[in-house]
Amino acid sequence: DTWANTFFDWMNNIRDWCISRQIWWGHRIPAWTCDTCGKLIVSIEAPSACPACNGTSLTQETDVLDTWFSSALWPFSTMGWLDETPLLKTFYPTSVLITGFDILFFWVARMMMMGLHFMKDVPFREVYIHALVRDAEGKKMSKSKGNVIDPLQVMERFGTDAFRFTLTAFAAQGRDIKLSEERIEGYRHFINKIWNAFRFSLQHLKGFDPDYSLKDVRHLSLVNRWILSRLNSVVGTLIRALDEYKFNEAASALYQFVWHEFCDWYLEIIKPILYRTSASGADRKLEEPKKSEDYEATLFILYFVLDKTLRLLHPFIPFVTEELWHKLPGTSGSIMRAQFPASNPQHHDTEAEAAMNLVMGITSGIRNIRGEMNLPPSLVVDATVQCPDSRVRQQIEDHREIINNMARLQTLNVMPPGEPPPSSATTVYDNLAIFVSLKGIIDFKAEQARLSKEIAKTTKELERLSKKLSNQDFLHKAPADVVEGVHEKRERLAEKKRKLQQHLDVISASDQ
Repeated sequence: DTWANTFFDWMNNIRDWCISRQIWWGHRIPAWTCDTCGKLIVSIEAPSACPACNGTSLTQETDVLDTWFSSALWPFSTMGWLDETPLLKTFYPTSVLITGFDILFFWVARMMMMGLHFMKDVPFREVYIHALVRDAEGKKMSKSKGNVIDPLQVMERFGTDAFRFTLTAFAAQGRDIKLSEERIEGYRHFINKIWNAFRFSLQHLKGFDPDYSLKDVRHLSLVNRWILSRLNSVVGTLIRALDEYKFNEAASALYQFVWHEFCDWYLEIIKPILYRTSASGADRKLEEPKKSEDYEATLFILYFVLDKTLRLLHPFIPFVTEELWHKLPGTSGSIMRAQFPASNPQHHDTEAEAAMNLVMGITSGIRNIRGEMNLPPSLVVDATVQCPDSRVRQQIEDHREIINNMARLQTLNVMPPGEPPPSSATTVYDNLAIFVSLKGIIDFKAEQARLSKEIAKTTKELERLSKKLSNQDFLHKAPADVVEGVHEKRERLAEKKRKLQQHLDVISASDQ
């Protein structure tokens, strides 16, 4: 819709334009000049004589029609026109044209004109105007500027799939793409994440029978119901986004699901099921999996999600998905010929999603405290959750094993609101108060002294940078990128000071 007004403005207010070009290749203009009397003759067939003086010395116009006249015939001239070939009947008109805004009138409008004139129908119903790729600062790429990103070099360095996904992720309608190698490298990490997740999963699917029958999804464990529901939601989001040409939204939905839901949560939660752990907390050790009903169901859901995720990813990252497809049990032929997933209402489960949001919220809260307190990942801790709703407390109790495993807890106490536990750091999720005991873990006095010293050092550096930025002589004489660099450094230091102070406040409050 962004360019619709521009297009119709051109069509409704069209003016004569110069149609001739002095180039070597093109449709020759069907005009001849009589060398005897000078009359100009325009004819579909080459004339044998001048209709005015009957002279036979005729010279055809050396100019050709501009390039867009030839291009305008492309939708039908490539398929056997003037004959009504089966190919022409099948593919004219087509559904959508993808192009750039800079040739909207030169090419798109001319194809419309020629299609309506010769074929009596428009060549396509929809036009998708794709973004222009610019450099990281939004400038047009130019060899003279030296800011051209060579796609062949990029693909060689980061992989074609990473490059494709980067372009898709930033292809928002109406916005140009600011491309940088750093962004491409970021999405290469995403491709690696997919590869590693599948490599881990496939080692547990050796000998798996894809014909396993899932009786009733309602009897699945919480995490299996949740991932099915999330996958089903992503399928719907992806189909809508592709139908509306919102490719960046489709890429974003896949990225969020694969990395932050499937990899970060689902795979981590089901590891104890795949391996079976003998205990929780510090005494965990891995054993051979027991062939329980939950184990078999989890293997099937894992296989099901892998299968459907590969199909969803394939239009965006075709090479890695094709490779992984052939490693998945029960597949044959190319993934290109596999049916694209469709939404399944039976997999929609708001109850499971709400319960998992609760589990993830509590786990993330505990993890955030661990991060802020610089507690090592291997250290198991004690946590308390205070909640006013008895129903929610029961949900937490029902799924405490997941929270214990994911948050590395020794104990988890769930209780109604009351006095905060002593020597604890706290955070809030929804109407829950979450506490992590720091007793015996942190030397409060030493940590307060360290943080105070670091805050003082950061404050001194901030004052120096602020003084520099208030110096008009520096602002006027220093290059713009240098001034910008000082601004960015000051912002980073200000954020660092804020976090240090926040950490100090938590430590001071906990030392009671």
